[in-house]
Parts: sequence; C-alpha cells; structure tokens
Amino acid sequence: MDAIKIKSLIKRTVLLYPGEDGYFIAEVPSLPGCISQGKTRQKALENIQEAIELYIESLIQDGEIIPEDCYEVIKV
Repeated sequence: MDAIKIKSLIKRTVLLYPGEDGYFIAEVPSLPGCISQGKTRQKALENIQEAIELYIESLIQDGEIIPEDCYEVIKV
C-alpha cells in the first residue's frame, strides 16, 4: 500500500474529553480499542495519532480489513 493511501487512512474522527484523573482521553470510534491519553490536550492528540498509525499498520500486516471512518456526531 502506498504512502498516500496510508495517509488518507490515518485521518480519523477522534473523541477527546477530560478524564477523572485530569488527563485528556482520546479515542477513535472507528478503531475499536484505539484509546490513548495525555496530560495535555496536545499530548493526547499526539499519542492518539501514533496509536492510529500503529493500529492501521497492524491491520495491514495481518491482512485485515481497515474500517471506514464514517461517524455522525449529533447532540440531543
């Protein structure tokens, strides 16, 4: 898989919210179990970006299907 295709796959919807311990939690709904955290908002985003890359790299190596990132956020 070429680098351009991989770059497009790692752009994901991320949920970012404060945790009870004061850290920021980041999770990717389209990649089950892909969750990270960081002491700051920026660090949480850096950490989840790395987690996304490793997650997708692992799926590719294992010949697994890469889930699409198609979520709609609705506030009710």
